[in-house]
Amino acid sequence: MGVQQKKIAVHDLEIGMFVSDLDRPWHQTPFPIQGFHIRSQDDIRSLVSHCKWVIIDVAEIREGIEQNRASNRQFADRPRRPGSHREAIQLPPLSIREPVRYENVTTMKKELKVSRKVMMDAEASLHHVFEAVKEGAVPDLQEVATVTRRMVASAARNPDALLWLSRTRHHDNYTYRHSLNTAIWALVCGRQLGLNEGLLNHLGLGCLLSQIGKLDLPDHILRNEGKLDAEDFTTYRNYVEKGVARLADTGVSRAVVSVVQGHRERHNGSGFPEGVRGDRIPLLAKVAGLAEYFETLIGPRDGEEPMTPARAVNLLYDMRNIEFQEDLVEQFIQAIGIYPTGSLVELTDGQRGIVVSHTPERRLWPKVMVMTDRDHQPLKSARIVDLAKYNESRGAHDALSIAECLPHGTEGLHPEHYDVTGAESRWSLARIVGA
Repeated sequence: MGVQQKKIAVHDLEIGMFVSDLDRPWHQTPFPIQGFHIRSQDDIRSLVSHCKWVIIDVAEIREGIEQNRASNRQFADRPRRPGSHREAIQLPPLSIREPVRYENVTTMKKELKVSRKVMMDAEASLHHVFEAVKEGAVPDLQEVATVTRRMVASAARNPDALLWLSRTRHHDNYTYRHSLNTAIWALVCGRQLGLNEGLLNHLGLGCLLSQIGKLDLPDHILRNEGKLDAEDFTTYRNYVEKGVARLADTGVSRAVVSVVQGHRERHNGSGFPEGVRGDRIPLLAKVAGLAEYFETLIGPRDGEEPMTPARAVNLLYDMRNIEFQEDLVEQFIQAIGIYPTGSLVELTDGQRGIVVSHTPERRLWPKVMVMTDRDHQPLKSARIVDLAKYNESRGAHDALSIAECLPHGTEGLHPEHYDVTGAESRWSLARIVGA
């Protein structure tokens, strides 16, 4: 059965409906994603204040809502069972003490020259730490702490460079890549929240070290993280406590340890190792947990098809106040965009490329490095298209937009073959013949 779209007045909306379009452009509203499930009366009130009518996808209504509406109406006001994985937990909005307002003070082109070296050094420092742990020694964290400060400084100047490298660099070791990319997503979110550089240092270092306990897990569990049976998952979840134990004699700060200890806890208490929830989870651990989960969704792994970043953003939005605090989710999405840097996309005219950066005011119109023509044939020289500027003087029918987010590894899309700082092709005769 296909999806049926229906125009409906906002006053007739009900919880569970999926809103797929509005009577005005999405970027003129506070909704951070294009298309979302209505989960509360607050969602409805927000829609009422901005729109007169919306389009809903009838087939997207949450499972069981229509058939159970009549029979369960008498239970509608009862609270959900404590501990339910779909239990929504409301907390007061996040309050950051003396938030820092960051501005981009350098171009992506300039920052890439710095951040490439930072990423190489970060990989090397993680390798040294992990090797020490494997040998049973207490790791020296001075090197990785130093490189964390450099990552924080880079993210503060212009986060797009680190985001670009996190999505386009190849890593042989999944755990290194996962730790690094988690740290980058977390730093970008922390920057958006206005955390000062000292807190960002704790957050970044905690994320880099968050996977250290996995070194004590059996190889077969690490190879099958996404499909463990109950017995193996019981073993797997011990990695957090093992990681905390590994850091006991390193002299690392309590703030960093709290990130490692709390990055798998969840807002509704469904996480581990303690199952704490809500405001009992430290803020830095909440940010780390959100970033780590997002990277798990979109990070490529052998034998597994990752989710597209746009789909992952949509899923996060649907989990607000369930597994992750609502305003934290919304700040994260504001920071990374609906189509995060590094997302492979197809434009409405058929051209394909990769998102280079986004503008919060024009969330659906990021900058895209176009790599193919309309027939999906690779271009010799890529070009940067700023969709927001391109569409400034064009009407809705002439606008160029993103039609869809493409899966990782889509054939014919190889951003590493191009120089994003100028989008000149890096193809050469020597490259082609393998010299």
